[in-house]
Order: sequence, then structure tokens, then C-alpha cells
Amino acid sequence: MLHLVIAEAELELAPKSIQNHPAIVNYAKRRGKRPDEIILDATYHHSALKKLENGERRGRPDIVHVCLLNALESIANKEGLLRVYVHTRNDEVIYIKPETRIPRNYNRFIGLMESLFKNRAVPENLELLRMEEKPLGELIEEIGPDEVFVMHEEGKLTKPMEFGKTLSELKNPLVVVGAFPHGDFRSEIPGKKISLYKEPLMAWTVVTETIVNFEQWGL
Repeated sequence: MLHLVIAEAELELAPKSIQNHPAIVNYAKRRGKRPDEIILDATYHHSALKKLENGERRGRPDIVHVCLLNALESIANKEGLLRVYVHTRNDEVIYIKPETRIPRNYNRFIGLMESLFKNRAVPENLELLRMEEKPLGELIEEIGPDEVFVMHEEGKLTKPMEFGKTLSELKNPLVVVGAFPHGDFRSEIPGKKISLYKEPLMAWTVVTETIVNFEQWGL
């Protein structure tokens, strides 16, 4: 079983400190929501983000969207060999059942995330997505992997197929992929740092390469 954690994701509700900003207020009004109910999105809230600490890397739910689409539609997931989790910048963990189908439409995905933040589970009766407050270290401890790999541009350069073979030889490997647009993890994550290419890759590319090469050996 391969465990994939999409970590330190820039997925959050509009912070209280900017809920009165015109960009937030007007966006919320257009969508018929309160400012504290909307997902922060750099595409629409760029001017408000300038007032936030680390604003240049926040408001990127699109990264989570593409990563989840690629992971949950993978053969490994369909074969029951993958578990996917999202860990947010505010130490919330989203548990995702393998049968979950993430909306391909971005606006519908945002609506789904807003419902999840509000209700902590969607749909409430099935809990395909469930959210808990939990730091990344506690999640890793809970999963209990036999090896942790942190995907990092300064990690050991490893051919994707070799990495897939390594994962397939383990019983319960865990791979951590950062879901932020640039910069580094905000905290130290214990594990082997791995790089799949000589240049930085997008998070969703790392997710895809990891899963596809795991499938080459693990199916």
C-alpha cells in the first residue's frame, strides 16, 4: 500500500485579518457566501494576499485540485493500492476514501472544499472526505509507514523508475509531496529526501511520476 500525503497545502478559508478586504467581500457577495466561508484563491484575492504573511505562496487550492485528480484517477488507486491524504498549512488533515471522485470542474471543487471546511465531512452521511485538526507528524505516526520519502528539489537524484521499484519493495511506504507554489517546507519532515529530476517539478507532476512508476512494479 502506497500512502501519499499532499503536504502543507495552501488550502484555507479567507483568514479573519483580510475578511473585510474589498477583494474578499466582493467575491463572497458574488457567490452568495459570507467572507469567512470562502476558500482563499490567489486568482481572485491577489490584492488581499499582499496583506498576509507569506502571501506570495498562499491561496493555491488549484495545486491540490490537480494533484487529487491525478492521484484518485490512477490505476493504483482503482486497484486499492493507494491512500491519499491532504495536509494543510493550518495543520488540518483531509482523509480521502479511495472511491471518492473529485469534480473535474475547478469551481465545483472549490464549492466542495468550502463545504468540507464548514461541515468537516462531505457528504456528511458517507464521509468520502473527512477533515480533522492534526499536524503532519501526527498523521505520519498514525499511518505507521516502514519508510518515509520527502520529495524535494535538493533531495537525492533518483530515476523515477528506480524510485517506483523502491516503493514497491516496501510494505507501507509514505511519500510526502509539498503542495505550495515555491519555497520550502515550513517545518522539518523526517524522511529520505528524493528528487526525481535535475530541475524543480510541479507538485502534480511529482504525484503522477511517483504513482505511475510505483505501478510499473507494484501491480
